[in-house]
Amino acid sequence: MINKNLIQRTVTGVLFVAIIVGCILYSPLAFGVLFALIAALSVYEFGVLVNSYAGVQVNKLLTALSGAYLFLALMSFAINAVGSQIFLPYLLLMMYLLIAELYKKQPDPVANWAYSMLSQLYVALPFAVLNMLAFHYTPASGSVSYNPILPLSVFVFIWLNDTGAYCVGTLLGKHRLFERISPKKSWEGSIGGGVVALVAALVFAHYFPFMPVLKWMGLALTVVVFGTWGDLTESLLKRHLGIKDSGHILPGHGGMLDRFDSALLAIPAAVVYLHAFSLFS
Repeated sequence: MINKNLIQRTVTGVLFVAIIVGCILYSPLAFGVLFALIAALSVYEFGVLVNSYAGVQVNKLLTALSGAYLFLALMSFAINAVGSQIFLPYLLLMMYLLIAELYKKQPDPVANWAYSMLSQLYVALPFAVLNMLAFHYTPASGSVSYNPILPLSVFVFIWLNDTGAYCVGTLLGKHRLFERISPKKSWEGSIGGGVVALVAALVFAHYFPFMPVLKWMGLALTVVVFGTWGDLTESLLKRHLGIKDSGHILPGHGGMLDRFDSALLAIPAAVVYLHAFSLFS
């Protein structure tokens, strides 16, 4: 008999990948709407988690709206649609979150501050800087172009690394990678996942030669390493809160943070890597 949970996971996974890939490739507008929504849902889920299990009172709605606004503000700035003043409302929102605690008389206002700011630094900001991969300014023409391949490649590398790590780890995994936080991860699985991602980088280099092979492989390696740390970071958060899944919005896959945990460190790391490579090459 076919496992119903396996079917559920498969259907959800296929739809999840199809939506991400489809929106990134379809248009800048679809890209922006999708990831502004993902940022808002992820930040809201973070607020639900810490309010329920850490005993704090984070303003879930306001922090979620702040996350979506930060994404859209950086996107607007990246395409030269507006100037830096677009970030002023976001700064006002952050100031409000700090000042509001002076009047709420909550038992632990410092924890409320800390988790509110963490929702932006840990969750909202990584999604926002995805715009730095998607949009590129050309000084010679003074125009901004949309390149869907770079943000798409980050997710492809993450997905293939996870798949490769699971398959190789299941078959050959013996040496624990980080047993204190994630007992199931192995060095063998991590290496196997990295090899799969590097092969994918060669494929990207062949079909999208706007970057040299070594730069593509370096990007894949950066995503693999920081994606693994991102996964472990969310595992540490869940262990601290005493939960298994961050949510149930994705049937069979858990919550938004469960699906984007690797990306929360891989995206900013990819941005730093590409800018550093361009600076020193």
